[in-house]
Amino acid sequence: MFSSNPIKTILTDYPLIILDGALATELESHGCNLDDPLWSASVLLENPELIYQVHTEYFQAGADCAITASYQASIAGFAKRGMDETVALELIKKSVTLARKARDDYWQKHKQPTRPKPLVAASVGPYGAYLADGSEYVGNYGVSDEALTDFHRSRMTALIEAGADLLAFETIPSLQEATVLATLLKEFPDTYAWLSFSLKTDSEISDGTLIRDCGSLFVENDQIAAIGLNCAPATIVTDTIKNFKDSTNKPIIVYPNSGETYNPDTKTWHGEEACSGLNHKEWFQAGASIIGGCCRTSPRDIEEIAREWRK
Repeated sequence: MFSSNPIKTILTDYPLIILDGALATELESHGCNLDDPLWSASVLLENPELIYQVHTEYFQAGADCAITASYQASIAGFAKRGMDETVALELIKKSVTLARKARDDYWQKHKQPTRPKPLVAASVGPYGAYLADGSEYVGNYGVSDEALTDFHRSRMTALIEAGADLLAFETIPSLQEATVLATLLKEFPDTYAWLSFSLKTDSEISDGTLIRDCGSLFVENDQIAAIGLNCAPATIVTDTIKNFKDSTNKPIIVYPNSGETYNPDTKTWHGEEACSGLNHKEWFQAGASIIGGCCRTSPRDIEEIAREWRK
């Protein structure tokens, strides 16, 4: 017996769920150095109060959902820092605890009839994020399904135990890893997740699988509450939505980056210096009902969306 689908519940009463924007970008703007294999997860160790602050800033901007600082948090990754499994799992859980506290503290003071109580989505980044070599934008890991299952199971368990409202399978580059995650989700029958892919083009995910095939493959999986894209250039979002729309009746989620290009060797971004705008009206009209921003977007971008939808 499933618990209620949190995305479906909100979309029954509201036309759009507004996600937050980039966590890492804001942490850097507050002085964090994220040139680290753990990326934003390193701040769980060094300055967790700042993660709480950034989550709060996004709620203040109008976000209906916070994505936790667990994208690159894994037992294997923390082990490289000399931490045992128990400590690693507590840090992974802490990413949810911080987001939940920020949400609850904000909502207690600012409950509003024009928006739903925000969700906490626990980020489950791809295996490539642990590798920290940019392979989440390629997906050809050369590892077995069993290895991927073992990698993801323990941290998914920790995130769920910490009280996340749902999981965010995000920046998933390959059909192999998406299938592994969807299969693994069945071990947690009361849990829902969204599935968002990194893209090669507006018709293919990073490993070359057609978006229409991805949409149709998961359409019967009731635990996948939404499907779409993240960390792709905003310029290809509209056409990508249409390709998903042709193959699925699930809510479509989009949270693109600013359009800059990431260099995994230097861990820096190049190209456009600022987000050219999240075209939320166009994306909504194309069929997306969950919209936010990924890398290099900010609370200002989320505030612009909220301003239009909360009139």
